Amino acid sequence: MNIIDEIALAIPTTSTDEVEEVSCECCGLKEDCTKPYILKIKDAHSGRWVCGLCSEAVKERLTKLSPRSAIKEALSSHMEFCLKFNNATRLNPKLSITCAMKEIAKRSLEHRNSGKPPVSNKIYRTTSCVPRIDH
Repeated sequence: MNIIDEIALAIPTTSTDEVEEVSCECCGLKEDCTKPYILKIKDAHSGRWVCGLCSEAVKERLTKLSPRSAIKEALSSHMEFCLKFNNATRLNPKLSITCAMKEIAKRSLEHRNSGKPPVSNKIYRTTSCVPRIDH
């Protein structure tokens, strides 16, 4: 065995620094990541690879769901949203705007029919900005 063969045997063939391309299972975004990072993300998301943006969306959905809901439910909900987006928005942007307007109108109607008083977004001033002038 020569010196080159000995060096080749000493260098590990699989390194943790090796990068591989992974595709988000929600939106389809492709990223280059190391194997340990891929495993960490999959472990946190029930064995599915999700990009950073989708991961944040899933976290937000978790806060909106009941405390007993698992990450699988939040991930499933976000994946359904991404599927609808990819099937409608990317194929027909005009239809997407129409669907968005329909959702806004639907939410507005639901809010009006809920019987709750409207929430005022006005900011009221408690003190004057103008200094008081004493005579």
